[in-house]
Amino acid sequence: MEVPALNHMNTNNIKKIGANGKDGFKNQRKDSEGSMELPNLEFEYGDTDSTTAELSELYSYTEEPEFNLNRECFEEDFRRHVKEQRWAELTEAGQKSHVMRLLNALEVTDRQKRLTVARAILYLAQGVFGDCSCEEEVMRWSRSNVFLLYEMGIFTALLELLAMEIEYVLCVCVCVCVCLQVSVFFCVCLIWYPCGTIMLLLTYTLVCVCVCVCVCVCVVRNSQACSSAVRKPAISLADSTELRVLLSIMYLMVEVMRQEDEEDRPEWKTARQAFKTELGFPVYNGEPFALLLFGMVTKFCSMNAPHFPMKKVLLLLWKTILLTVGGLEELQERKVCVREHAGLPPLPEDPLQVVRLMRAASPPPSAMELIEQTQQKRGRRSRRSAYVDSLEGDSPFAKKQPLLKQDSLDTYNERDPFKSEEVREDEEEEEADAAMEHDVDPLERDVIRDVIIQPPPMPPLLRPPSDRLSFPRGLPWAPKVREKDIEHFLEMSRNKFIGFTLGGDTETLVGLPRPIHESVKTLKQHKYVSMAEVQIKREEELQQCPMTMGEEEVEETPAEILYQGMLPNLSQYVIALLKLLLAAAPTSKAKTDSINILADVLPEEMPVTVLQSMRLGIDVNRHKEIIVKAISALLLLLLKHFKLNHIYQFEYICQHLVFANCIPLILKFFNQNIMSYISAKNSICVLDFPHCVVHDMPELTAESLEAGDSGEFCWRNLFSCINLLRVLNKLTKWKHSRTMMLVVFKSAPILKRALKVKQAMMQLYVLKLLKMQTKYLGRQWRKSNMKTMSAIYQKVRHRLNDDWAYGNADMDARPWDFQAEECALRESMERFHSRRYEGGERRAGELAAVDNCLSSVLGRRVELPHDFPRSYPLWLEREVFAQPIQWEGLLQAL
Repeated sequence: MEVPALNHMNTNNIKKIGANGKDGFKNQRKDSEGSMELPNLEFEYGDTDSTTAELSELYSYTEEPEFNLNRECFEEDFRRHVKEQRWAELTEAGQKSHVMRLLNALEVTDRQKRLTVARAILYLAQGVFGDCSCEEEVMRWSRSNVFLLYEMGIFTALLELLAMEIEYVLCVCVCVCVCLQVSVFFCVCLIWYPCGTIMLLLTYTLVCVCVCVCVCVCVVRNSQACSSAVRKPAISLADSTELRVLLSIMYLMVEVMRQEDEEDRPEWKTARQAFKTELGFPVYNGEPFALLLFGMVTKFCSMNAPHFPMKKVLLLLWKTILLTVGGLEELQERKVCVREHAGLPPLPEDPLQVVRLMRAASPPPSAMELIEQTQQKRGRRSRRSAYVDSLEGDSPFAKKQPLLKQDSLDTYNERDPFKSEEVREDEEEEEADAAMEHDVDPLERDVIRDVIIQPPPMPPLLRPPSDRLSFPRGLPWAPKVREKDIEHFLEMSRNKFIGFTLGGDTETLVGLPRPIHESVKTLKQHKYVSMAEVQIKREEELQQCPMTMGEEEVEETPAEILYQGMLPNLSQYVIALLKLLLAAAPTSKAKTDSINILADVLPEEMPVTVLQSMRLGIDVNRHKEIIVKAISALLLLLLKHFKLNHIYQFEYICQHLVFANCIPLILKFFNQNIMSYISAKNSICVLDFPHCVVHDMPELTAESLEAGDSGEFCWRNLFSCINLLRVLNKLTKWKHSRTMMLVVFKSAPILKRALKVKQAMMQLYVLKLLKMQTKYLGRQWRKSNMKTMSAIYQKVRHRLNDDWAYGNADMDARPWDFQAEECALRESMERFHSRRYEGGERRAGELAAVDNCLSSVLGRRVELPHDFPRSYPLWLEREVFAQPIQWEGLLQAL
């Protein structure tokens, strides 16, 4: 009935219907895809965030009342010595004179007076905000005052006070132990000794007890916070007041002097270099300043000092190491210099610059999105089927179900920048037609082709080449090939074509076909020799030929000095940092035996209103995020600098991290809703420093606290995620046993969820982790994740003879096959440390010339123990006279 009517329809109307239907399907497709689209994050990776953000993260919102307290302490002392003048109105000589008075007042024994003076110094470092009208003025005065404080020697005095506060913790524990031992000894004497000697023992015991009590009283007077914190069931902000003030001043000095400015005076540039040298070299007890802070971290994690403000300690430790060893730019410059000194070719590119130019990819869909997409496809298919049925009648053939595939991951050059907009629109229409044809039956497709047909469009006018945008073509990374990869390729080729191998020979190509020659030529063109390979080869030569190679000249770089100081307790430092990371991770559950990292954020009085509870909850979450940020940046900084300094230093700290379960810890961190974590708004802008000390405080409401800031993402959380992914990459790269750990812990779905974050750098390191375990995941996983495989091919650097995309690993390999790799690496590291750090005297004794002169050897004086004369006859009887001597055997041997 309806088909004859179709013959009387106008052809133009048919074309219009077809065009409208095609546009409708295309718009519906765009709407459905747009519903799953996530915003691109405009994030620029760097060493740190802006200076204002880094300074604001030093303080918790609970510390806000202390800003005015610092101001009152300064103004009270300032008005006592300076009349009718502000700090900004003083001359440079007047400012130095007042700072010198504050420095002298720091040496008083009264704890309260010393704290008041320290608060006054902190107010100066904060920028005398009481005399400023805007945030820029506060930052300008903070910079000027920090350089003045360093010039007057404030940092050295603060370092001594900080060391004294740390040592007081140990003194309290030692004195308590001595008192208990003396008490026990006194009780034993009363029971076992006769009455005649009791008076002497009693006198001795009382003297020891009095001495210990006096020491304890002296210590407690200077460290009341420590003793009260140990006794209190709940530690609050008041238990760490002195430490927080000292650490805040030192952090402000390190962070402000770390930043370089074009407007800095020449004496400031000289002071910055001197400060960097002072922090990097041993300045306290023969150790760098960073080791003092590492000691605070280990004491806190061992429950010996639960009142330590860990957030401030970790931030100061991170910024101290960042200042002494350098950031990303300094690391890249040093890497270029080291490679040039070793005679290696320059680096093919700057990785940081390449990553900054990369584009983010669309994330793979989740299960719910796949279900919604399937329902939308079925709805579109039913509407198209109804339309076709209205044209031709019901079809006797059953409808086919479309195959469900992974949603597309955008590629690097998905939109060709050299094509015009008209060409792109045509391609989108062709994609819509292709999608329509894929979803219907072949018979229905023929009907639609007969009905909905249009003449071919006119070719679009392309823009002239001069107007085209110049985007880079090709892959972003230059491919690399290792020397061992070339050796492996030649070994396989020789076994196949010749039947024998030539060891490590990569030059002889006799007997190999011409394509193999071309392949070897291509591989050698992209050959990359890393500093790690040079250092390993050098170490092997030093181990094999110690006399010929001589002593190694070790450059005393800040990284080398730091490693030498960390080496004795490196495992403790690593475990302590991972404990703190576990406690601050959002996926970790609170346990009774876990460490309390909220000592410097909880107030003395808990909140009583809903608004106060919301503010404290935001402060606690922000506190944990900052700790994760500091630890992740610190670990990455240590790994990168130790790797450049010497590969075995890097491998040593990596192995400690692996043995301390760092890999499952990072995977546990990412086993969450990572988009919610990155977009979390745990900050209150009006309470951030220096905004809160310059502007009037508005009234806070529950709605304003829930709204948070207006940014699309949290900089510190995205920074932490990228750092943790980079640490995980460094731990597992070229390590089959650790890659198998990723497979065993089922990291593939966890990492795929992290691809939802549309940030190029984060996606790059996620794809790297997926690439290294692809061959272990099986063919079915690769088949169902082809778009992810394409993204890996397009964004990750190529290794020309790497079979990651199609090679099937030996899944029947036993666990101890992989453990042999770790054991061999550990033996190499032990030999390296034994040769380089464990005493040149022992090595000198081993390599000393042998004395062959009989008179010299017999005349050498030998130190004997003091009891040897008494046991000498017994030794003669047992070792000489009682032992039969076979003289014939000795003569034959001669």
